[in-house]
Amino acid sequence: MNIAAAITPAAPLEEIHTEAAWRGDVLSKGDGWIYQLSAEELAELEELGTRFVEADPDLRFVQKEEYPLTACAEAVLEWGRDVDSGRGFVLVRGLRTHLYSDALSAAIYYILGLHMGDPIRQNEKGDLIDSVYATSDKTMDDPTAKSSKVRDGLVYHSDSSDIVALMCLRPAKEGGASCLVSGAQIYNEILRRRPDLAPLLLEPYHWDWRRQDVRAPADTYTSPIIDLTDGVFSMYAGSLYILTAQDYPGVPKLTDAQIEVLKLFDEIAYEPGMAIEMDFRPGDIQWLSNYAALHARTGFDDYPEPQRRRHLLRLWLSRQGDRPVIDGFGKNGVVQVRHKPREGVTVDDQGFFRIKDAPVPRLLADHG
Repeated sequence: MNIAAAITPAAPLEEIHTEAAWRGDVLSKGDGWIYQLSAEELAELEELGTRFVEADPDLRFVQKEEYPLTACAEAVLEWGRDVDSGRGFVLVRGLRTHLYSDALSAAIYYILGLHMGDPIRQNEKGDLIDSVYATSDKTMDDPTAKSSKVRDGLVYHSDSSDIVALMCLRPAKEGGASCLVSGAQIYNEILRRRPDLAPLLLEPYHWDWRRQDVRAPADTYTSPIIDLTDGVFSMYAGSLYILTAQDYPGVPKLTDAQIEVLKLFDEIAYEPGMAIEMDFRPGDIQWLSNYAALHARTGFDDYPEPQRRRHLLRLWLSRQGDRPVIDGFGKNGVVQVRHKPREGVTVDDQGFFRIKDAPVPRLLADHG
């Protein structure tokens, strides 16, 4: 059976009219998506971060209760609402990373991450904080290129977690803007222009697992692009891995209509005015729901000195919330809890589990 025939919407599809459906050219006229830390909040985070560095806990096992928030407690609740049921993202600004060591910056970031969700492993070594730091001159048309290790621009995509967070330690010499686009707004545009194609987004597609993880337990996994369980909009997108999954034997061939809707989805994402771009400043933290918005990056020029190069820290967070989604939505099978490897996978932990090591980029060739 062709996978496109697996699910049929029970009722006519309707546009999404929530805060999650936004246009970048509208949002960028204001700054309501930016949260400026207060002096009191900043003081609390610096004190907790310093204590974290001095205690040097194992990142796999430290709990948020060991670093409770008072001044920042309401802010974290607000960010959670923004991510879960608002526009889907927030940019937090005001950390004085120019005065901190990278370890202190990472400690503050990790503490906030613990309060926003539970960090998950980002690679087979077990790293919980990953450095987005260019170590290669490869471009993304090279199948061996790793998106977090090159200077090339990135296409719009979703990550493996409920929340993806980025903290800027140092920006690029030029370029490297973070670009976000609303999945609900793309969906609305498809409904307006091609209502005949929109239902195909709710069908399961095969996604290339092997290209994302050479140690994946299977070549592909399946997930729809859009889920509307209980009327709640959720999205998991990135046509590249749907298209490359077609190379594996046994994967059903995409129909002409499926190819057409994937192409339309991407075309709308890149239309002028759809996305919002933000240039990261040192200390900025972006919290983003992978169910609400796609993210991308413009290409960038870097400084020649390693210590000045563009350096972001990434967290993948699992977040316990009320969002209803069908079983297996997105890349749930990839998620690895922080205290142990994925079930059935045996690896020797070589991750950076100490805060003084965690923000150090891995420079070996097999990580670039």
